[in-house]
Amino acid sequence: MHVSLPLATPTGVLVEDDLQPMPEPGQLTIDELARESEVPSRTIRFYQSKGVLPPPEKKGRVAYYGPDHVERLALIAQLQDRGLRIDAIRALVTRMDKGELDIGEWLGLDEELARSWAQDQPRTVSKEELAELTGSQRPGLAAELVRLGAMERRGDVFLVKSPALLSVAMRLESAGIDLETAKEAESVLRKHVGRAARELTKLFFAHAESGRVRPPSDGDWSRLFQELRPTSAEAMRVVFGQEMERVLRDAVESGKTAKLPTKKKKKK
Repeated sequence: MHVSLPLATPTGVLVEDDLQPMPEPGQLTIDELARESEVPSRTIRFYQSKGVLPPPEKKGRVAYYGPDHVERLALIAQLQDRGLRIDAIRALVTRMDKGELDIGEWLGLDEELARSWAQDQPRTVSKEELAELTGSQRPGLAAELVRLGAMERRGDVFLVKSPALLSVAMRLESAGIDLETAKEAESVLRKHVGRAARELTKLFFAHAESGRVRPPSDGDWSRLFQELRPTSAEAMRVVFGQEMERVLRDAVESGKTAKLPTKKKKKK
């Protein structure tokens, strides 16, 4: 082990600098680690206090960090970019350090879960493209869609938040359902489908943790979620259809449909 040599003072008297051990190649002080990783020193200390960064090696009074700490800081940044909070990161790296989790496989699963289920992304369109998208050039349509929150005006173009839902709304309008009613219907769907999604997710993870839900091959959760996409959408379509049949049948039997306005017959 390398040690520092006695130093000469301005008076010429030699003193020892506490025989401070010298770092090994690749070892970094916290300030050097901060420069290497571009993470502030105070943030590094915060990560240590939260248990997401392994403790440094102490040599005398100085703490030294190594390549593993640089890699861990990069991983923490990657997980934060994916929206994970510090407690979730700690749970992940703790399992990783125990050999219970392959972080590469987990990142692949995270990418699978982050993929769009609706296959519908916001789209910026010109006035001409909006007319093509809606199939209508009705005066005041753009202003109405902006007012209802279906899109935003951005200079000379529009940001359509959900092209698929806009298409549905326009089809409903053609069938006789005004856009405001369609927007109210969307809110009802979001409220109840959102609740169902939360409850189903809670149910899934509870059974996965207990072992009742298992991927088709050992640890391949990505494949399971790939299968869930089409099957869950199909299940939603079937159940919603069954419930609509039941409710509308009740409406007929209760006489509600008899109260709907009808065209008056012309007198002869």
